[in-house]
Amino acid sequence: MKLCDSVVKSFRVAKVFRDNTDKINSIDFAPNGESLISGSEDDSIVIYDCANEGKQKRNLYSKKYGVDNINYTHAGNTVIYSSNKVDDAIRYQSLHDNKYIRYFPGHTKRVVCLCMSPVDDSFLSGSLDKTIRLWDLRSQSCQGMMSIPGRPIASFDPEGLIFAAGINSEMIKLYDLRSFDKGPFTTFRLQQDKDCDWTGLKFSSDGKLILISTNGTVVRLIDAFHGQPLQTFMGHLNTKGLPLEASFSPDGQYVLSGSQDGRIHVWNSENGSKTAVLDGKHPGPLQCVKFNPRFMMLASTCSNMAFWLPTVEE
Repeated sequence: MKLCDSVVKSFRVAKVFRDNTDKINSIDFAPNGESLISGSEDDSIVIYDCANEGKQKRNLYSKKYGVDNINYTHAGNTVIYSSNKVDDAIRYQSLHDNKYIRYFPGHTKRVVCLCMSPVDDSFLSGSLDKTIRLWDLRSQSCQGMMSIPGRPIASFDPEGLIFAAGINSEMIKLYDLRSFDKGPFTTFRLQQDKDCDWTGLKFSSDGKLILISTNGTVVRLIDAFHGQPLQTFMGHLNTKGLPLEASFSPDGQYVLSGSQDGRIHVWNSENGSKTAVLDGKHPGPLQCVKFNPRFMMLASTCSNMAFWLPTVEE
């Protein structure tokens, strides 16, 4: 089944889970698409089955340290996530026996972005302490660190060869992973957003596009090779400065964003036109929205988790 406008418009909520008592702040699909994990402000980590019955599989807690920016590793039964209380360390946890495998101390303020390499055990973190750090799951020691002038966002490209760092909501620097200590090989300077801050950065699956989400009413799309702005997506509601997630469909054809009124806005990434506004009756602002990388479904969250499926077949 291929994504097209009629399929996107046909997405409807198939299931709603009301397990959380507070906002779900981060979600991640396993690379094989068969499970989904969420982290919430209520300190819970919930694992959902996406392959068979679409149900909650397990509920774990990180009561002492909290949980944010949760990411699956390549193993599928381990995760990394940042703390949102007590300290600013990153935690590497086994889901199998619910035990910590390793801590990654170093950041001195809250971690605001965490990104697993698509190809190996390395990962990136960015913090309000104005550093981006490179790590390896196998070592507690930081593999490299960059100081930057402002709040960072960062992500690996799909091949795991380079990473992009968004700095101060006005520039993107591209680094070669093998020689990042030599500095960026390219810097794109964009017009600074006066009314909002950049809160997330993602590459499209072909590595040609970079999507920048903000805590305002715009989502930006830029060319990953030359840095020129391609689209500015607008129309979703965000008057409270919320870091609403924006993401690509797996084929890069569409861009999705949550909205303060609980709806999903979908745009065509090539021409910038609005494809659909999907209303799943979320009672609160829609914080996270992601397409499953393998199956034709998407997930969205406020304090509830909703699974969406298309109702037409092409």
